Amino acid sequence: MRMCKIVVLLVLAVGLVGFSAVSTLAQAQFSPNQELPLPMTAGDLPVKFIVRGLEPSNRVDQDGTVYVSSIRGVPGGIDMHRWSPLLEGPPNPDGTLPFKYLGQPDGCGILSIGCSFIGIAEGGGDTDIAVNYPSLGLTPNLAVTSQTIVPGETSFHSGDRGESFSEPNPISNPLVGEDREWMDAIDGQTVYMGVHDAATFNINVSRSVDGGQLYFDGYGQAIDPQTYPAAGGIPATNTANVAGTLRVDNSSCPSRGNVYSVFVAPDNAVENATGQTFRSVYVAASTDAKLALPVYTFSDRKVFSQPVGLSAENLFPAMAVDYSGVLYALWSNNSDVLLSVSKDQANTWAAPVRVNQGATIGMANVFPWIAADANGHVGIVWYGSDRAGNSNDIAIHEPCPAGSTDCMKNWTNWNVYYAESVNASSATPLFTQTKVSDHAIHRGTVSTGGLNGNANRGLADYFQVSFDPLHRANIAFSDDSKVHPLGPNNGPDNPSTRRLTRVNFTRQLATAAGIKTKSACAGGRPDPGPKTTGSGSIGGRTKFGVIAKASPINASLRYDDGDSSLSARSSNGANSVSFSGSCATVTGDAVVNDQHGYTYRVDACDVADPGTGKDTFAIELRGPNYSYHRDGTLSKGEVQYRSQ
Repeated sequence: MRMCKIVVLLVLAVGLVGFSAVSTLAQAQFSPNQELPLPMTAGDLPVKFIVRGLEPSNRVDQDGTVYVSSIRGVPGGIDMHRWSPLLEGPPNPDGTLPFKYLGQPDGCGILSIGCSFIGIAEGGGDTDIAVNYPSLGLTPNLAVTSQTIVPGETSFHSGDRGESFSEPNPISNPLVGEDREWMDAIDGQTVYMGVHDAATFNINVSRSVDGGQLYFDGYGQAIDPQTYPAAGGIPATNTANVAGTLRVDNSSCPSRGNVYSVFVAPDNAVENATGQTFRSVYVAASTDAKLALPVYTFSDRKVFSQPVGLSAENLFPAMAVDYSGVLYALWSNNSDVLLSVSKDQANTWAAPVRVNQGATIGMANVFPWIAADANGHVGIVWYGSDRAGNSNDIAIHEPCPAGSTDCMKNWTNWNVYYAESVNASSATPLFTQTKVSDHAIHRGTVSTGGLNGNANRGLADYFQVSFDPLHRANIAFSDDSKVHPLGPNNGPDNPSTRRLTRVNFTRQLATAAGIKTKSACAGGRPDPGPKTTGSGSIGGRTKFGVIAKASPINASLRYDDGDSSLSARSSNGANSVSFSGSCATVTGDAVVNDQHGYTYRVDACDVADPGTGKDTFAIELRGPNYSYHRDGTLSKGEVQYRSQ
C-alpha cells in the first residue's frame, strides 16, 4: 500500500499520549494574510492549464531573504516568490511584505517554449527548497528541486537571491525512479536531498557540493537493514513508509554535519506485510555523512508507536534541529499534534507531548510542520478544524443533502494554527498557540491519503514554517476559500463551484521573549566498532566508496568503472559484514546501472597508513547472466579500519 504524494495537473479519537504541554495566555502577533499573486492560466494554446498554488515550501536565509515556492501540479511546474530586505525594501506599514514574483525557474531549460506557449515545465509534482550558510558577507545559495514523473527531480540553484537560476537539470542525481523530495543545506554549497527509491521504497539521500545542481557527491539510504522489514516496500503490497523532513545539524556542536530523516511506517514486519497502518514514527541518523566520503550510513531509532489502528501519517512527519543539536520529531494522529525530543543525536527519545491546545483539542488537526533555531525555540504549524472526526470523513465534514446548492455553509471550517515554545526541550514545555489565518482557508474534508485518498485535496499535502534571523516565524500556506474568477461559479457555497487555490503568507511581527541563544550541546551517540571506511581508486577509471559496520550490521557502497561503463551501489545496506584482522568483507543487494536484482561482495583491507599503493579493494557483482570482478591495490585513496 505505497503512498504516492506527487501532485498531477490533470484538472483544468484517542486520549493524550504521554502528557500535554502547557499553554500560555498570550498570543503571538502576525501580519495580515497576503495572497501571493499568480497568473490565472498558463500557456497560449486554445486549451489552457488552470494555475494553482499548492504545497508551499518556504525558507529564510541568514540575511533575512524570504523564499516561497509552490507547485502547480506536474507538468505545470513551480512558482517562486521572494522578499529581500536588501532588494525589495522594508515591510509594508501593516507588516505584509512586498514580494517579488521570480517566475518558474524549472520551466525554461530543455522545454524553453514551455513557460509561455505550452504552459508546462520540467516539474511541478513536488518541490522543496534549501538555503546555504556561507561566511558572513557572501550571498547565501538557494537550492530548489521540482518533481517530474520521469526521471525524477529537476534541480537548479541561484547565487544571486533568485535574480537568475542555473539551467534546470532534469537528471539531478544518479537514481532513476523517485518520489517526494526533501532538502536541507549546510555551509556554503553543500545540499542534501532525500527521495523515495520507487523500486524498494527505501529513502535515498544524495549530496550536492555545487549548491544543488548535481547530487552525485554522496549516497546513503535512511532505512537501515534492521528497520527495513517493518518499513520497506518489497513486495509492493507492503504498507512501506511515508518519508518526512530531511534535516542537517547546523549547530556549532560536535554533532554538526549529522543528517537526519524522519519517516512513519508500520510497527513491525508482520504489520508491514499485512497492510497495517503507519502507526510508528522513526528517525534515521547519519553521523558519518560529515566525513566527506562518497557514501554514508544511517542508523534508525523508533521514536514512538501509536496504538494499533491509529496512523501517524496525517500527512508528512516533520523534524527540526536547534542550535544545540537537540532534535524535535513532530507528527499528527489526525487529532493530536505530537512532539518528541531527543538530546543525544536521535539515539533516545522522550515521551511525546501534545502541542495543540484550547479549542483545537479533540478536533481534526493535520499537516504539522516545525522549525527550530535557538536552544528549545520551536515554531509549529498545522491545519486545524472546528469539528471532531477524522479529516477524511465526508459524512462528518462535508454533509450535503441530495440536490443542495449551498451545503458548504454547514461544512467544517479549517484555519492555520501556530504554536511557539522557547523551552521545547525541557521536561515541561510551554507553548503559545495562535490562530494565524485571519479567515477560514478551507471548508470540508482534508485528505491525508495523497493520490490514494478519496477526500478533498484542495490543500494538497503540506505547508511549512521557517524562522528569520530574528527568530520570527514565516508561514506560507495554501488557501482555497475564494471562488475562482474563471468559474464555473454556481454560488459561493455550492460544491460544484471552482475554487481559487493560492498561497497565502503571514509573518510574526515580534520576537518571542525568553529565547536562549547559548546552551550546552546535545549529548553524544554511540558508534561501536568494528568499522571500515574507504574511498579511492584501484586504477583506470575506477572509483569507490564504502562504509561497513558490524554492530549492528550495515553498509553503504558506491562503485564506478568508467572503463566498463559500470555504475553500482548497494541497496538496503548489507546482508552480512565480517572482519578478519584489518580487512572487512561485505555482501548485499546491489543496483547496477540503475537496475535492481544484483548482489555485491566487497573486500577492503587497511594495510598501511597512508593507504595509497598499499591498501586493497576488491568487488564482485553478480546478476542474471552477469558477473563482474575487479581488485587491486589503491592507486589513490585510503581504507581505514577501526576496531572500537
